[in-house]
Amino acid sequence: MNKEVCILGAGGHAKVVIEIAEDLGYKITGIYDQNINVTTILDYNVSNDIDSLLQKENIFYAFGSNYNRKSNSLKYKSADFNLIHPSSIISRTAVFGHGNVVMAGAVINSSVQVGNHCVVNTSACIDHDCEIEDFVHISPNAALAGNIKVKEGAQVGIGASIKQNVIIGKWSVVGAGAVVINDVPDNVIVVGNPAKIINNIPK
Repeated sequence: MNKEVCILGAGGHAKVVIEIAEDLGYKITGIYDQNINVTTILDYNVSNDIDSLLQKENIFYAFGSNYNRKSNSLKYKSADFNLIHPSSIISRTAVFGHGNVVMAGAVINSSVQVGNHCVVNTSACIDHDCEIEDFVHISPNAALAGNIKVKEGAQVGIGASIKQNVIIGKWSVVGAGAVVINDVPDNVIVVGNPAKIINNIPK
């Protein structure tokens, strides 16, 4: 396995990604960000020469934003591996695509499927037989019961709970602390207990 990685993104989320990569023994060959005011992160210099990424490989997208991860994945040569924190608990029957980050304390149980470029954040729990599509973000301490499908680009907010057999629609947002007991359609924001739609998200 190639143990080198190039990081795109230099915000707070990227700090966590960088430390996981270091813990796993990866050599970080460069960190890039479009924000010209960002020049360092942790012990690394940050380059704003985004165009040079076209010549790079093994690029890992260190953005919390699902939209940013998707848009950049269409431009550059993405990492074909995952960054999984050593303290996370991953079932031997879980299946992953590539470019995913799984953070400290997360639990991913039996027969879960995770697509590409997803974030399973700190202490999130995904129970048996869930399907997590591409570019999804499961926020810290979110809890997903069994047989849930989270469609492309959706975000499950911090501390949210989702009942078994529920579908979360594409690019929808489940608000922090929400309790979801019914399916959520595409491109909406839901909050509360029980979760209700409060707004639409432009497609």
